Amino acid sequence: MAMDDRNRSFAGKVALVTGASSGLGEATALRFARLGAKVVLAARRAGRCEALAHRIREAGGDACHVRADVSRAADVEAMVQATLDRFGRLDCAVNNAGVAGPMRTPLAEVEEAQWDAVMGVNLKGVWLCMKHQIPAMLAGGGGAIVNVASIYGFKPSDVGHSTYAASKHGVVGLTRSAAADYGQQALRVNAVAPGFTRSEMVDPQRPGAAEHYARMVARHSGMRRLGEAHEAANAIVWLCSDEAGYVNGAVLEVDGGGATRMY
Repeated sequence: MAMDDRNRSFAGKVALVTGASSGLGEATALRFARLGAKVVLAARRAGRCEALAHRIREAGGDACHVRADVSRAADVEAMVQATLDRFGRLDCAVNNAGVAGPMRTPLAEVEEAQWDAVMGVNLKGVWLCMKHQIPAMLAGGGGAIVNVASIYGFKPSDVGHSTYAASKHGVVGLTRSAAADYGQQALRVNAVAPGFTRSEMVDPQRPGAAEHYARMVARHSGMRRLGEAHEAANAIVWLCSDEAGYVNGAVLEVDGGGATRMY
């Protein structure tokens, strides 16, 4: 990566990104760093986060990593405290950590442990993150939070993915409710709803996966292609920027245009 010396719109700001070890989280962290933010990378895979932090520092940025499981309250509290200890403030937070859970599994066949695991990361994790991020931001005069939902946060899953869809519907509800709670305190809360985007979770290179994703994008993307991580990252960082200063409680779809509405 290279720092963007022409646009340092996040200079002096601190951004925290969960699920930063790969995919959308990694792309978002890199985008913040290019625009001058100091970045805290949080994920369960500490080694990959440290490698990313090293890349950012080598390019002239400032970054550190924190190992955190967002389903654990103690980890989340420690993650936010580590951010404050290192940089003294928190301006932007991107709650991206998530798991896919059971797929191609009808609702009645989902095991309780599977349900709990998905909800623990995808929904409880977002709540825990905001619970600790919000006081830190308010202490610094405000900030911006972006939660990563999904196109399945406002429509049903058609691939036996009910647990994931339920968790992302919950993220949308949490986002809009938090936006109403804190909008008058200089703290904005928004979400992005990516469509099928290349990542570890969406990998068309896996055996037999290319045909599956071709069918999915034909049904869900008016552009008939997978999204790229940097495309969603650009939307996330914009929502955190001053340019989006009057955007609060929004859920921004980054899905190439919903095919079912366009055709």
